[in-house]
Amino acid sequence: MKKLLSFRSALIFGGAGFVGSNWAGYLLKHTEARVHIFDNLSRPGVQRNLDWLRQQADPDRLTITIGDVRDAALVQRAVRGATEIYHFAAQVAVTSSVANPREDFEVNALGTLNVLEAARKGGRQPFILFTSTNKVYGNLGAKKLVQTGRRYCSLDERGVNESQPLDLYSPYGCSKGAADQYVHDYARMFGLPTVVFRMSCIAGPRQFGTEDQGWVAHFLYSALEGKPVTIYGDGRQVRDVLCVNDLIGAIDRVRSQIDRTAGEIYNIGGGFHNSVSLLEVMDEIERVTGRRIQYSLQLPRPGDQLFYVTDYGKLTRHTGWRPQISVRDTLGMICDWWGKQREETEPHFVLREAVAQLAGLPEAAS
Repeated sequence: MKKLLSFRSALIFGGAGFVGSNWAGYLLKHTEARVHIFDNLSRPGVQRNLDWLRQQADPDRLTITIGDVRDAALVQRAVRGATEIYHFAAQVAVTSSVANPREDFEVNALGTLNVLEAARKGGRQPFILFTSTNKVYGNLGAKKLVQTGRRYCSLDERGVNESQPLDLYSPYGCSKGAADQYVHDYARMFGLPTVVFRMSCIAGPRQFGTEDQGWVAHFLYSALEGKPVTIYGDGRQVRDVLCVNDLIGAIDRVRSQIDRTAGEIYNIGGGFHNSVSLLEVMDEIERVTGRRIQYSLQLPRPGDQLFYVTDYGKLTRHTGWRPQISVRDTLGMICDWWGKQREETEPHFVLREAVAQLAGLPEAAS
């Protein structure tokens, strides 16, 4: 496995997204690395993250490519010269994968293969970090649970570690699982120094959460904007929440300790002390914002896990990493970021409306 180089050229697929923009911002602020953002800007809101990165960066250190990981030739050009690659680009919603399995496969599985092949053929042996998902473990229906007033509890009080058998469920689970295994195998077969993170629920600033993905932020924004949410199931289902700032710390550790981490798969999440049910998150949001979320219940969605909590012990043993930020503090950080976004964007909307009225033109839809 290749040792770290003093010169760093970081290529971030999905670099305008939630995790990608946070990692790019960290690199630009705390290192001298050159940063190359590769993103198709398909997710609503991420253009704001790109604008923010432009404001942070010395133009000589930031390169931006608007492109799609399904374009193998464009991916290959982007990879040339990269000493490290972070592959966050993905189709991220189970519901979208059910509606269009082919597109889901082409983005998640074929797109990942494009990245790996470009890295293999380039001959530079760049470090590669790939973000997979806890969905590769299926619905974990065999886990013994008890129901309490606000949440499900696990009888064995053990989190899920990397020895849990894969049980790919839904087209999304299959496409991410295939990509996960390809990334791992390219370390074994071709000696690429790859790391796979199987992530639980990640939350934090710069996240444009929706009902399908980024549910913690979605719940918080809905409370702040007075909008109701839909819960699929009874709301007692449990996830462990990891603040994106803690995730950034983990990424930095696995890269800096590449002699130990190359070729490994790690489960990463907030663990038991950051585990919450959907109902409990709504309680926390009310404490942070003073606003109660209105919600309705619908039938559970196929493949949803009633209980998922990460055992991140392997990552701790290999790197010393542990999560530091609580769920309540994470919600506070998202809330503060949301407020700043409103302050920055509302004057532009007011100005645009005024200009449209002066010009006698219809107001543009926002």
